[in-house]
Amino acid sequence: MSMQDLISAARVSKSWPFQEAQRLLKRYPDGIKPDGSPVLFETGYGPSGLPHIGTFQEVLRTTLVRRAFEAMIGARPEDGKTRLVAFSDDMDGLRKVPDNVPNAQLLEANLHKPLSRIPDPFGRNYESFAAHNNAMLREFLDRFGFEYEFVASNDMYNSGRFNSALKQVLRHNQDILDIMLPTLREERRQTYSPVLPISPRTGRVLQVPVEVLDADAGLIRFTDEDGAVIEQTALGGTAKLQWKVDWAMRWYALGVDYEMYGKDLTDSGIQSGKIVQVLGGRKPEGLVYELFLDEKGEKISKSKGNGLTIEEWLTYGSEESLGFYIFPNPKSAKQLHAGVIPRAVDDYWQFRASIPSQELDKKLGNPAWNLLRANGGWQSDDAPGEGDQLPVTYGLLLNLVGVLGAETTHDQVWSYLGNYIDDPDPAKHPELDVLVGTALAYNRDFVAASLAKRKPSANEREALRALDCALSIMPPTTPAEDIQTIIYELGKRPEFGFENLRDWFKALYQTLLGSEQGPRMGSFIALYGIENSRSLIEEALER
Repeated sequence: MSMQDLISAARVSKSWPFQEAQRLLKRYPDGIKPDGSPVLFETGYGPSGLPHIGTFQEVLRTTLVRRAFEAMIGARPEDGKTRLVAFSDDMDGLRKVPDNVPNAQLLEANLHKPLSRIPDPFGRNYESFAAHNNAMLREFLDRFGFEYEFVASNDMYNSGRFNSALKQVLRHNQDILDIMLPTLREERRQTYSPVLPISPRTGRVLQVPVEVLDADAGLIRFTDEDGAVIEQTALGGTAKLQWKVDWAMRWYALGVDYEMYGKDLTDSGIQSGKIVQVLGGRKPEGLVYELFLDEKGEKISKSKGNGLTIEEWLTYGSEESLGFYIFPNPKSAKQLHAGVIPRAVDDYWQFRASIPSQELDKKLGNPAWNLLRANGGWQSDDAPGEGDQLPVTYGLLLNLVGVLGAETTHDQVWSYLGNYIDDPDPAKHPELDVLVGTALAYNRDFVAASLAKRKPSANEREALRALDCALSIMPPTTPAEDIQTIIYELGKRPEFGFENLRDWFKALYQTLLGSEQGPRMGSFIALYGIENSRSLIEEALER
């Protein structure tokens, strides 16, 4: 695959990252901005709660669009033609105490102060609540290998790097009010101001009317919480902007070209788009994506801590599976709970194995192909790892661990893998070794307690005896496909009374594995071992 082939295919691809990037290409047909600066992608994060997968997915999806755009212009990451900024709005005032954060009294005492000026409730010696949460976000983004620049609102305000843009907001204070006031309830209109001063007495972010005295000097007047009339600068971290105004100011100050956001911010995006035009800038291109839902179908919230955390996903699944689950259909809502992990793991590897046989246009829509390049750039040759396959599926691993029991050790699982693969050495199969650990955790926390093997019915007993007889004459090294063929043939025999093969396999899952669903039984028996499998059948027949 040549770079020119990639450019040509990327510019006509129907895969969603490329569709998004094509909008950017219309904005900059030559692939560069008029001033020669890199095309800027941005993601936003509000550090009022712990980072969750909803936060992570925005960085991943934006990275996918970034790489798609680079493919269209024939650029590589090292060319510096694009940038990705992960922006933390840590000057925002804390509105309520999150449910999943310790030391609630400390946070309660600091309500309405900027997140970056509240002590760390976790007691981990970070300089602030925001600094702790920002560090958690960066730690995971770094672990996944994202190429990004972290920018904190607190640093931009305090250092004065936002001062020029803030003055522009003050110059257009009335224009912004004309945009925002019609969208507000009457009561809110009475106190609304684009600028939120920070009280010099309490350090709280104030929701009060503000009079602009001198826009070029950054001078404002407002009434403090104690009734005192205060005249002070709005620059250098002594004030921040209302959310929608702040967003627009950021687009203007940084020159953001692309930012996606959730559908709950649709109205904010519309108003901020109008405000950035008033300031003299341009609204970024971007995708409005559907939100993640928890197992009950409710929106995931940082403050509630519902849904899955990043750490929880990685306890039960791989990094690649997380990216795979996030990739498809960003405009469709997805439920995010532990039950989706096993299929995501196996589907990822199935897509990855298919890459070498796919035509280029199909590769551009393959989630695994995009993920392999998300942080490795757009090589003209194949990326390392394309076409790799796991010797054992995750579903099969879970069934093995389920049969072995909740107390099974890592080494015990690998001893059984020796029945199935030629070189059962964890060092030679690092990705499989990760999944052995996650399968043990998944079985322990979600499967073991629910497994219940039932008694076989009369016809099922006869079929199981026939299967045991067939296994008794098979060599220990019989291939999984040969075992599977025998199982198929037994299920079709009319004397056992199965209406279809599905009923036969369901009987095997329920009586031998204690589950409603299961793997290809030929593969399971080859992995678990023929003699061990015969013992399972014996146990079932004794019930």
